[in-house]
Amino acid sequence: MKNEHDERVPFDRLVPYNQLPLLPPAYQPDAEVLLKWGYASRELAGLNKNLLRLPNPVMLINTISLQEAKSSSEIENIFTTDDELYKALSDSVKEDNANPATKEVLRYREALWAGYNDLTKKGIIDKAAIIKIYRKVKDTAQGIRPPQSNVVIRRGESEFRSGEVIYTPPQGKDIIESKLENLLKYMHDDETYPQDPLLKMAVAHYQFEAIHPFSDGNGRTGRILNLLFLVNKTLLNQPVLYLSKYIIEHKEDYYYNLGLVTQRQSWKEWLLYMLTAVEQTARRSNRIIDDIISQMAATLKYGKEELKWYNKEINEVIFSQPYIKARAIGQVLEKTSRTTLTKYMAELTSKGILTTKQDGKEVFYVNADLVRILEE
Repeated sequence: MKNEHDERVPFDRLVPYNQLPLLPPAYQPDAEVLLKWGYASRELAGLNKNLLRLPNPVMLINTISLQEAKSSSEIENIFTTDDELYKALSDSVKEDNANPATKEVLRYREALWAGYNDLTKKGIIDKAAIIKIYRKVKDTAQGIRPPQSNVVIRRGESEFRSGEVIYTPPQGKDIIESKLENLLKYMHDDETYPQDPLLKMAVAHYQFEAIHPFSDGNGRTGRILNLLFLVNKTLLNQPVLYLSKYIIEHKEDYYYNLGLVTQRQSWKEWLLYMLTAVEQTARRSNRIIDDIISQMAATLKYGKEELKWYNKEINEVIFSQPYIKARAIGQVLEKTSRTTLTKYMAELTSKGILTTKQDGKEVFYVNADLVRILEE
């Protein structure tokens, strides 16, 4: 990863980091990094293969992406309960009336799918796509932050010396645009920069966060870009790598290793961190998929034994999300009679396939087995 532009420059956390080195970095991965890369690549390939076992990939990916959205938002100290999130997801009206934190989580999920659909059409992640993702994440019409915006990164309120400035991103006319252009060229020009895409993803994630192109929402936007880049490079068929949970569990190391690159151009620790995140996350995602597929099969077998009208299509709807409304079952059954649908829902609950949850006048039907798997 040699870069003629990569020269050690003094870093001052209070001064805009306009000397942020262009990509690629000069660092050459050593044996330890390459060994970790091998482990991560193997686990990721296993996950990609496991995705082919899904009877309805989009259905199950929606449930997994919901957990990614929740964890990614928690990194930014945006918290919502699983209960609020599941309720809002199951009902568009409820989603509109959701609390602000829940809406932010749901917007992350929408931004992920908007980016994925955009990538499918264009075949590339460009600046317009990144801005679109950011706007979805933040529900804003803003774009790249203007040169006069004095954006800084501060320590969190729970940290020692809370509020202290720890980093000032690049600032000034055309500075951000030129560094983004370099980043995108590095990501997509495999002839000029023929590095392995998994290593590129790790490097690109640091660079995006260091450029900090938006006033807010850079972390969530950057984590969506990680997934989309792996899809773009065919390392994943679908954006299901649940990296944010690992980052939450190792949040201090995440920020510490980002800082090492900024202050010392020390890439090894950062690459090891990100490759370990991919390795462990892919293994965990595989387990989630295995557990969901196994539970779906068990529930389908039981449901068909207990209820004459139970079938594969109903089973898939029940596993489409943790909380569902009766009308979702009705659409599959093509039953318009409220009395008939009420009878079927009562049978599903009496057999323990679903349980009910009351929220005021509304009744949600909960797939407790799916909830258990997602929250383990």
